[in-house]
Amino acid sequence: MQVRHDVLFHALHADGLLMLANCWDAGSARIVAATGAKALATSSAAVAWSHGFADGSTLPRALLMACVKGIVRACSLPLTVDAEDGYSDDPAQAAALAGELIDAGVVGINIEDGSGTPELLADKIRAIRAVADARGVNLFINARADVYLRGIEASERVQETIRRAALYEAAGASGLFVPAMVAEDDIATVIKATRLPLNVMVRDGVPPLARLVQLGVRRLSAGSAISEAMFGCVDALSRQFLDSGKVNEAGLPRMGYGALNNLMT
Repeated sequence: MQVRHDVLFHALHADGLLMLANCWDAGSARIVAATGAKALATSSAAVAWSHGFADGSTLPRALLMACVKGIVRACSLPLTVDAEDGYSDDPAQAAALAGELIDAGVVGINIEDGSGTPELLADKIRAIRAVADARGVNLFINARADVYLRGIEASERVQETIRRAALYEAAGASGLFVPAMVAEDDIATVIKATRLPLNVMVRDGVPPLARLVQLGVRRLSAGSAISEAMFGCVDALSRQFLDSGKVNEAGLPRMGYGALNNLMT
C-alpha cells in the first residue's frame, strides 16, 4: 500500500536532516528528483524570477498555480510550496490559496510573518489548518519567523523567535523556519525551547551538515541559492556569446542535450 504524501512528508521531519534543494519549475524539479532528493520544495524567489517577476508576493496566483501543477505532473515526490505571506493580509484568502495548493497535490507550505505581525500569521495558520483538515490532508505548515531578517535587535532575536514558535505551534503549525539564523548557540537554544522541527537555510556561517544533525536541526533549505547560481551562469554565458559568438562554459558543469531530453521525457 502506498504511503500518502502528507504522511510521508511529516515522517521525513521525524529523524535526521531533510535536505531540500529548492526548485522553481517542472524541469528543475525533475533534475532535483533525479539527484536523489526525498522531497521537493519551491523557492518563492526562484519561481518569481523564472516568470520575470520580483520576489515578494508579486507573482500572479495563476502563474504560481501553473508552476505547482507542472511540478506535480512531472514528479512523484512530496511537494512543499513557498506561499510567502499567503498573498494576502486576509487569513481567509491565505487559507483559500492553501486549499488550491492542496487540491493541486501539495502536502506542505511555507508561510511567513514577514512585515506583518506574528498574531496575523497565527490567524492565517489557524485558517489554513481548518481548510486542510476539511480536505482530510495533514498539511505540513512551516511557519517562517523573519526575526533575523527584519531588524530586530540581536539581543532579542532568540527570545522573540521562541515566543513566535509557541504562538505558531498553538495555531497549528507543523514546523518552524528561521532564515538567517546561523549561530550554533541560537539554533541550540531555539531547538530546546520548541517542539516544532526546526528548518534553517543555507547561508554564510551556517554550521556544517554533521553539526546541524548533532544540534537537532530537522530541515535544511537551499532557498534561492541554486537559482541564483543558475541565473548567474545564464548572465555570464549570454554576455560571452554576445561578445564572441561562442558559448564556452569554462569549466562549468553541463548537462548535454541528450541527457536533458531523456530526463524530461
